[in-house]
Amino acid sequence: MPGNFPQENSIRTVNDLKEKIRDIPDFPQKGVLFKDITPLLKDPACYRRAVELIASRYRDQNIDLVVGVEARGFILGAPVAYDLGAGIVPVRKPGKLPYRTLKASYQLEYGTDDLEVHQDAVQPGDRVLIVDDLLATGGTVGAVISLVEQLEGKIIGVAFLVELTFFEGRKKLCGYETFSLIQF
Repeated sequence: MPGNFPQENSIRTVNDLKEKIRDIPDFPQKGVLFKDITPLLKDPACYRRAVELIASRYRDQNIDLVVGVEARGFILGAPVAYDLGAGIVPVRKPGKLPYRTLKASYQLEYGTDDLEVHQDAVQPGDRVLIVDDLLATGGTVGAVISLVEQLEGKIIGVAFLVELTFFEGRKKLCGYETFSLIQF
């Protein structure tokens, strides 16, 4: 029945959420241990709790826009934006947005890529929360920060569901309030 959610009493801690994330070795290439969040996302109580825990950190921050990063950042960013009463801005791979865009390149832990945002997606002074599924090297979010700052948005925070601490990506985010719900 729509609007009825599972009891969340059993989802008390971040460790309960962490246990839902599975390891996939050698994906997307040999030597990479991928943290698969889809088991957490398919569990309604876990998904809801994760979104609530991320959004709760920013409820008193007067966020205007949540910037979600393709693709799993959309899955988290949209409900966080809804919870905060904010708009959602998609940052996408090249060629996916229909209007004029800005582009930023970044280094992945296993390659390089580009991201784009509409040139009018963020207005000067907009209070922005960037949301993505994973912080590893910090390359992806660094590109997103660059795009938001080119549009003169004010970055209030950068939030992640998962942080792979051994990559030390947080070091690249000095000067930005950074939050990760789950750390490995």
